[in-house]
Amino acid sequence: MRMSVAIIDDDESVCRSLVRLVQWTGLRPSAFHSAEGFLASPQRSGFGCLVLDVHLDGGMSGLELRRRLLDNGELTPVIFLTAHDDPVTRSEAARMGCATFIRKGEDHLSLIDALLRIERSGSD
Repeated sequence: MRMSVAIIDDDESVCRSLVRLVQWTGLRPSAFHSAEGFLASPQRSGFGCLVLDVHLDGGMSGLELRRRLLDNGELTPVIFLTAHDDPVTRSEAARMGCATFIRKGEDHLSLIDALLRIERSGSD
């Protein structure tokens, strides 16, 4: 069975777009509009990868979610997305072991490549 991917972004149109893109690759996406929504999901431990917006409005940020998961021993690979790429955020994401850091609006091939690389590494 192909890898399940959690997409966590507060922008519904971005979520819809990413869900379609991930489905196109043959992977199995699920969308969440907040970190809190993801944490409340009973299926949260079943994902092979998280595609996570760095800056989520109205609650916990993507970086805070990653930190919380790591504190709980959850090592699911994370691909961070951001509209505001800056060296400090990129450095913090790297310290937390992000698999890839992608600026929103970049070529979707970077995201597809990262997802497929993570899926392959999980099947070794």
